[in-house]
Amino acid sequence: MDEGQRKQRIREAFDRWAAGTGTVFDLLATDATWTVVGNSVVAGTYQGRDDFFRRALEPFNARLSTPAAPTVHGIYADGDVVIAYFDTSSTARDGQPYHNTYTWYLTMPDQEIVDVVAFFDSIAFDDLWQRVTPA
Repeated sequence: MDEGQRKQRIREAFDRWAAGTGTVFDLLATDATWTVVGNSVVAGTYQGRDDFFRRALEPFNARLSTPAAPTVHGIYADGDVVIAYFDTSSTARDGQPYHNTYTWYLTMPDQEIVDVVAFFDSIAFDDLWQRVTPA
């Protein structure tokens, strides 16, 4: 795959996410590493897709009453790394809005994402995590 193909694959995954027919997470390799940078309650490195889903993504989604929907601001590529800059909006289970801005660095040497480094507003994320009990 070249940079353009990688960008297109990620853009299509975001389009499916926005349409409610898939997500970028569908492209994660089983043994992908996911690192959340910073000091949020979910900061750290997750070894494998299942570890990330179980300890971070599923508890996050369980705090929402509507799925997080992305709005992409830009998708960039440098070699086998695709950078996605986007916002998400949703409603938490307590009826309050949840908005956040993310930048993900997605290493994708072939068809699957094998490594992710994620940045986001940890204050907004931690507020949701601590305020809302998961379903």
